[in-house]
This record gives sequence, C-alpha cells and structure tokens, in this order.
Amino acid sequence: MPLSEHEQRLLDQIEQALYAEDPKWANTVRISDPRSHYRRRLVKASIGFVLGIALLMVGVVINKIPIGVGGFVVMLAACLWGLSSWKRMNGFGDAPGAKPGRQRGRAGRSPGPRQTFMERMEERWRRRHDDR
Repeated sequence: MPLSEHEQRLLDQIEQALYAEDPKWANTVRISDPRSHYRRRLVKASIGFVLGIALLMVGVVINKIPIGVGGFVVMLAACLWGLSSWKRMNGFGDAPGAKPGRQRGRAGRSPGPRQTFMERMEERWRRRHDDR
C-alpha cells in the first residue's frame, strides 16, 4: 500500500533531519547491499578471534586459567558470530535479503517457504494418510 502525500512528506522530513544530525551514520545506513554489513561483521569477528587467541596464549604463558578460559570463550563467540555473518552474507541464513534458491533440502528439493514445526508434522501426517 503506497504512502499518502502527508506520510511521504513526514518521512522525507525525518530522513533530512537524520542526514543533518549525523551524516556519517546516515551514509552507513543508506548502503543498499546488506552483504556489506555482514562483511564488516565478519572482519570484526576475525579480529575478535585473533584477540581470543592472544588471551588464550597469555593465560597459558602466565599460568592463569581464568584468562585462558576467557580467551577460549572470546574465540568461540567470535567464531559463531563470524559464521552466522558468513552464512547470511552468502545467502544461507535467515536474513531478510537471503537468496531462497541457494539452500537445498533432502533429495535436492528446494525447501520452499519456512514452515513451523506443527505445519511440518501435519504435512507428514497428511502424506502418510494419503499413501495408505
């Protein structure tokens, strides 16, 4: 449903106020390709992973177990964050801009729209009932 003239004018005013208040932030948000955001997150996750390795090594060298464990936790969190960003950047995640044709279900079928657990169970029940 398109916006009315009044709503469009208000939206333009809000947008202009945001650009005037913080042009750097507005320029960052204006980027149309969401993959650039995921790429930035992937770089930050890589830096976090390296910092986690450094913490882990420092903990081992000075024989402080909590520092080593903290380094491992930082590495693990950075890995998970980077992996989720990488998956979304390449279209395998649940991001709004994900490419649905890239994922494949069992037997090479495309999974189609996402279904809830109950919808999948009902569909299986219907298929079993129809096969009999």
